[in-house]
Amino acid sequence: MDSISQGSTQLTDAQRLDWLRLIRSDNVGPRTFRSLINHFGSARAALERLPDLARRGGAARAGRICSADDAQRELDLGRKIGTTLVAPGEPGYPPRLAGIDDAPPLLGIRGKVDALMRPMIAIVGSRNASGAGLKFADRLARDLGDAGFVIVSGLARGIDQAAHRTSLNGGTVAVLAGGHDKIYPPEHEDLLVALLDNGSAISEMPLGHVPRARDFPRRNRLISGAALGVVVIEAAHRSGSLITARMAAEQGREVFAVPGSPLDPRAAGTNDLIKQGAALVTEASDVINAVAPIMERPIELPSREPDDVSSFDEPDSSDRARVISLLGPSPVGIDDLIRLAGASASTVRIVLLELELAGRLERHGGGLVSMI
Repeated sequence: MDSISQGSTQLTDAQRLDWLRLIRSDNVGPRTFRSLINHFGSARAALERLPDLARRGGAARAGRICSADDAQRELDLGRKIGTTLVAPGEPGYPPRLAGIDDAPPLLGIRGKVDALMRPMIAIVGSRNASGAGLKFADRLARDLGDAGFVIVSGLARGIDQAAHRTSLNGGTVAVLAGGHDKIYPPEHEDLLVALLDNGSAISEMPLGHVPRARDFPRRNRLISGAALGVVVIEAAHRSGSLITARMAAEQGREVFAVPGSPLDPRAAGTNDLIKQGAALVTEASDVINAVAPIMERPIELPSREPDDVSSFDEPDSSDRARVISLLGPSPVGIDDLIRLAGASASTVRIVLLELELAGRLERHGGGLVSMI
């Protein structure tokens, strides 16, 4: 039986191949992956059930299932460029990232593993940063690095780049929106190569994947998830950095914001964060003092759901119809679905899996789901 609880996870080569096949198959995201493993006990068993589940969920035809040859090809190509795929609980998988509810089942890592195991602070902000913003990012990254923290950011232009470059000697982690061989922006390939000497790069995307607009919010949840807290330096309204801050709050991370002039639109988002309760930052000690108590607490990691694998029979038509009737475009909690449907938890979860694998269901944070 496979396990995605944390601690002493160590996949065999065969399990790693099966896990990669499952997460690379159509309509299988991190939350669906976790549900499938918890329901069926192993990735191999889940792979065998995918076509039937999709059919029962209303799919006209089953989605693509990643072949063993394609998965092995990705593993082999990754090794050639120095990338390793690790599971939560294995060496190199950032411990705090492993604790979020949509942690990647397999994370591509490259560079120095020890950088990923040290406490991280995320620094993010405007791509079109001011000189003052870049100067502050440089100073904050340097002071936090001197205090023993690894700086994690998204390799973007502006604030991200400044934070990474200042942290090259002490170690910095770049979270990529595309595959390890598709760096964005392309002009930062030299920065990536330089940071691998003492730091690391991570990505959940397959090799060859060119980042699209929708991939950046997915990347942002990894930036915040790996860190103790997120510092936002210059962010306009509707900035991607504000998405990172929101995700950080949802993940229970500390959110920090650097104040700016009310006349500068690049500071509008950070000033709003402060109004909403983000901690105001003017020096590194503001961050260090806030995260010190968190570092003293053990990292709480999710355990395997207590589902009885042997009980997963096909839901009858009335149960399925009742669950589907309760779903709509507005997100609803899975616990509420179980209560309102009057069905067992395993029955509701199987129906949700069927719908998701048929491309009809979307999962949200906090155990919420909605119909597409």
